[in-house]
Amino acid sequence: MGYGVSLGKYQVGKTIGEGTFAKVKVASNTETGESVAVKILDKKMVLENKLMQQVKREISAMKLLNHPNIVRIYEVIATKSKIYIVMEYVSGGQLSDKMSYPSIVSEKEARKYFQQLIDAVDCCHSRGIYHRDLKPENLLIDSMGNLKVSDFGLSVLRKPGDMLSTACGSPSYVAPEVIFHNKYDGAAADIWSCGVILFELLSGFLPFEDKNTSNLYKKISGAEFICPEWFSASQRKLISRLLEPKPRRRAKVAEILEDGWFRIDYEPAAAITNEEKANLEDVYRTFDRIGTLKTEETRKIQSPSFINAFQLIAMSNHLDLSGLFEEQKTKLGSRHSMTETIEKIEVAAKDASLSVERTNSSKVKLHAPQKLTRSISQIIVSAEVIEVTPTHCMIEISRSSSTGEIRSYKEFCRSLSSILK
Repeated sequence: MGYGVSLGKYQVGKTIGEGTFAKVKVASNTETGESVAVKILDKKMVLENKLMQQVKREISAMKLLNHPNIVRIYEVIATKSKIYIVMEYVSGGQLSDKMSYPSIVSEKEARKYFQQLIDAVDCCHSRGIYHRDLKPENLLIDSMGNLKVSDFGLSVLRKPGDMLSTACGSPSYVAPEVIFHNKYDGAAADIWSCGVILFELLSGFLPFEDKNTSNLYKKISGAEFICPEWFSASQRKLISRLLEPKPRRRAKVAEILEDGWFRIDYEPAAAITNEEKANLEDVYRTFDRIGTLKTEETRKIQSPSFINAFQLIAMSNHLDLSGLFEEQKTKLGSRHSMTETIEKIEVAAKDASLSVERTNSSKVKLHAPQKLTRSISQIIVSAEVIEVTPTHCMIEISRSSSTGEIRSYKEFCRSLSSILK
């Protein structure tokens, strides 16, 4: 395989995939000889669509997902015009390639793929991550015949708030509540997609098909599908639980793991022990550099009014916070409502002998006592609380560069970190 363009320690070769915003090339690590995949994003398009923060945090979260059935991201590199995401290279192609020849996919093989898919989805959901675009094209097969989930929102980049865009790209795999409601449970929606994939694996065709999109959505909303005559009773029972149109009655991952047909020859994903801590320095360094570009595009970018579970995990869980307090900015995750989180900020401020000024419902400013300053009370800390879910928030804390008072800042951060645990 020939390689041409050099990208740091990587020699980049031929294109193996292409989408609206991204192109994927195979590359070789010149230090190890390992093959990797490099996803290339056009920086201008990302900036114009105000997707920089979302891409940054989703990449960060993927680096934290260490599971044998999920494609790993190794590092991120940026040039003047491109963003390069270096990830695990999966050589066996897409699951959809195998499904083009249904006679090749035996029941045993279909079950193994489904078991590995559920293991990967279970890992994601346990961390509050919902894929929202599970389909055979986003499921890769490695050289050992094992399934790996890929493309967590990067193949088709979405603007903040475009929660339902999946329905436009892959309508046959989308749960009814995603089509017809503004809000939906991401976990239940993923399980529906898994059900469609299992049906297709076992039958060789989709459970819901119609050239007319309106008719297709009617079939999906009513779960109007017919199992082939060769489906066993146990297969029919499981699929009916997965393709349940009411999300609250749909099978949960824990129930799938106990299903009799599912458990045949089931080998759970090997537990990852002594997991290496994900190094996110390259992600933050790369995107912070991009954020300082003095271009019209970057000046137009605004922080999204919400963050998703990807962003919360990237900012809190599994991160080494040992060097947290040497930074001018700190980000903490809170498993409390916005009101409760604000109250905990006020408690931490009191511990640090700082007074609190609420600027609005989500932002506060902390002032140093006047006896510590020569003039009026200085702003030591600014804190903004961003709601992820009703019971999960992310706190962005920054220290004013106009003051040299860092002791109170450190004390506040330590106190709040302890209170939030």
